[in-house]
Amino acid sequence: MKRTPQIITLFILFVLIGATACQPAVVLKPGQTLQLATSAENKVEVSVALTRSEDGQFILSATFTPQLLNMHLYSKEIPRNGVDGVGRPTLLELPQDSALKANGEVIESVVSSQSSSFDADGLLLYPAGPVTLSMPVLLPDGNDWVNDEVFITYMACDDKGCRAPVQQKPIAIKIPGMGLFQ
Repeated sequence: MKRTPQIITLFILFVLIGATACQPAVVLKPGQTLQLATSAENKVEVSVALTRSEDGQFILSATFTPQLLNMHLYSKEIPRNGVDGVGRPTLLELPQDSALKANGEVIESVVSSQSSSFDADGLLLYPAGPVTLSMPVLLPDGNDWVNDEVFITYMACDDKGCRAPVQQKPIAIKIPGMGLFQ
């Protein structure tokens, strides 16, 4: 009877040591998405995510969702400072010292039946509604989660005017090391 508390104590100790010694792998199957961060400023919400494509590649994406009806964003193809100060491109960028490495071009996806068009100043803009920018990336080596960040740029406008541009705003993210997937 005296041994029962000792056995229970040893069992609990074993469970605690085992739980801290084993670091679970990240389960992100092809087609699944891991939400990394959200940010909202100047009537646009931005959601940053990591997706594993069907072929096993990792895709970093940012979805820019205007919060007002009929609000549009400018194309990623316009100049960084707009044209004569008008407009700003919609961008998803990695810092130079990022643990993530770009593994291809940034691709845009517009959720609308309309195609991009030009505004009165000749700037290419997306139709009103959400826009997703996606970038294939290589994850860092290792078995740990890594603190990192991405930069976003955008400017939202509607028929009542434009909001102040958001330029190279850092968004903190925490990304898994590649070793967590094995």
